[in-house]
Amino acid sequence: MVLDASRAKVATVVGSGPLIETRKVTKLFLVKAGWIAKQQSWLSAVEDVSLSVYRGETLGLVGESGSGKSTLARLLVHLIEPTHGEVRYNGRNIFGFSGGERRRFRRQAQIVFQDPYSSLNPRHTVETIIGEGIQGLGRRQKANRLAELLDLVGLAPDARERYPHEFSGGQRQRIGIARALAVNPEFLVLDEPVSALDVSVQSKILNLLRDLKKALNLTYVFISHDLSVVRHMADRVAVMYLGQLVELGSTPELFANPLHPYTQALLSAMPVLGGHPLQSDGRILLSGEIPSAIDIPRRCRFATRCFRPVEKSWKEVPSLEDVGRNHYVACFNYAPLDRLRQR
Repeated sequence: MVLDASRAKVATVVGSGPLIETRKVTKLFLVKAGWIAKQQSWLSAVEDVSLSVYRGETLGLVGESGSGKSTLARLLVHLIEPTHGEVRYNGRNIFGFSGGERRRFRRQAQIVFQDPYSSLNPRHTVETIIGEGIQGLGRRQKANRLAELLDLVGLAPDARERYPHEFSGGQRQRIGIARALAVNPEFLVLDEPVSALDVSVQSKILNLLRDLKKALNLTYVFISHDLSVVRHMADRVAVMYLGQLVELGSTPELFANPLHPYTQALLSAMPVLGGHPLQSDGRILLSGEIPSAIDIPRRCRFATRCFRPVEKSWKEVPSLEDVGRNHYVACFNYAPLDRLRQR
């Protein structure tokens, strides 16, 4: 996939250029089955994904469970290593970093996890949890920095002496965000940061994340299955299906003009007050079998559920194609919904 044609235009909007890039990154997991003679197969979590995240932008990453979003998130921050391909930070492959370079990179790239309770050590106080990222300072400097971080995420000063179980879900997520910000990163991966929270709390955390992005000049990859949240947060949206990138575009363009049948089905299921153009003819219901991610045949992975497959879909893997307006789609038979309804 080649995205160079759109980079200059996007960069003028969101920053000076790509901060993080993936180049044909693939992650396979070995799966063994059988009681006696173990049969080995490969589960394709992420396959051949090329993507750029530009400085100062929020890139939304959406797709069903099992689409590879969280695996890609962990690749971006070097929590796991790819089977093939590269992840480049400021033009350099992060998997070729030396020990010292890797430590410096991990101060620049942080992740906020989905479950704010399981990601925090229940035996540690907030002071210890956040303080791990501000080592090397004097006692007074460390106390001032901790107070600054608590204030930044909207927690009271006395929170420092309490344990995670003493907080609500929203407060625990604020602790997780403060821990990530403690090392002064410039890039944050937000892996379903509000999905475990009540709706009334979600808006507060989302507004906090938007305020922090502006105040600290952060770059986000925002992962969510809630398309309404992604529409509110993201500058661009990447849609993944079964480990592959199937559509990419600016948020206004993708929501107004989805081209891939999978994206169209996802958006048709999004509840919107007052109706939505995608729902005027009813929701798009997908049928067919979801293929296994183990030993996937070389074909379009969505073909078994697609409502407009073509013969080529069963024989070849579509690649991302530039269709204009910084919009990319991987489909042999893509079309706007309006055109489909005229057929």
